[in-house]
Amino acid sequence: MRYRMLLILCITVVLTSTSASVCGAGDPVVKNYYVYVAAESDDAVYLLKFGPEGGQVVKRIPVGIYPTEIEGPHGVRVSPNGRHWYVSIAHGKPYGYVFKYATGDDVAINDVKAGLFPATMDISRTTGLMFVVNFNLHGDMEPSTISVIDTVSMTEVAAIDQGIMPHGSRTSPDGKFHYSVGMMSDELYEIDVLKLKVSRILHLTKDHNEADAQAVKPTWVEPHPTKRFVYVALQGVNQVAEVDLEEWKIVRRFQTQKGPYNLAVSSDGKMLLITCKTNHSTAIWDIEAGKELASVPSSRRITHGVTISPDNRFAFVSVEGVGGEPGTVDVIDLQTFELRASIDVGKQASGIDFWKME
Repeated sequence: MRYRMLLILCITVVLTSTSASVCGAGDPVVKNYYVYVAAESDDAVYLLKFGPEGGQVVKRIPVGIYPTEIEGPHGVRVSPNGRHWYVSIAHGKPYGYVFKYATGDDVAINDVKAGLFPATMDISRTTGLMFVVNFNLHGDMEPSTISVIDTVSMTEVAAIDQGIMPHGSRTSPDGKFHYSVGMMSDELYEIDVLKLKVSRILHLTKDHNEADAQAVKPTWVEPHPTKRFVYVALQGVNQVAEVDLEEWKIVRRFQTQKGPYNLAVSSDGKMLLITCKTNHSTAIWDIEAGKELASVPSSRRITHGVTISPDNRFAFVSVEGVGGEPGTVDVIDLQTFELRASIDVGKQASGIDFWKME
């Protein structure tokens, strides 16, 4: 257990907006919405606010261990009770870390070593355990693990074997199951949260027993909030697969724009949002109809993560940018499908999660 006083002392507060622009008309914004977003090539997490005055950076929080190296903060997750947030630090020597912070004052509390290149993470509402996928960009492609972390003591309590390059860590709404994908092994994994072991594996390639089956390269899995379905982004074939958890099979395929990467489902279960990484856009789908409602171009290239406000009013999309460009968070109005604001952050904006409304 290691306490990072140096990181606490060097937290930088930015009280003014940073290159925020408001676009589109739409209805007046009457609430303030707060999100956390990681900037992978800036070694920082940003707290952002969007509200009646537009979008702005509230605070830049430096993260990491080695001040002379780019360590790659990748995943960000806010606890279910909103009191803490967590960030995965991808690069280490060789293992990465997960750091725990208090929301609001953003003080570092503790950290824990995970696996090789820890990326996306989620917390079970049933047990409070965190599941972190160890994406493993190092060396040969070989099966990796899911780190299971006790978020109170910040200790790794288990490492569960999974496929090659696991990604898209999400738990079911009741917190009893965890879902993730093996990007280079074309598999969907279900973990029993209480037993801490893999309960089912679904091969996602078409006719996966055939020698010429096409690699689908899954990058994300997102559960439906009220029904027994999960949605899987298949970047290799430009599709999102709807998986019936009762039958444990793909029942629908949505043909998407190029490069579906991350997903989010609205809390009412009506809309599916898809960040299309190589199309530089965010697609908004009607789940029941299986139809794309809109495709919103991103303000910069390489669309990454997406999170939706609990009232389903706005989507917040992280955009990496390229070269010397800053990263950006785009705010999309989910009533008009307009881009309402773009807020610049550090380079290579990646993991993003919603904190609160007020």
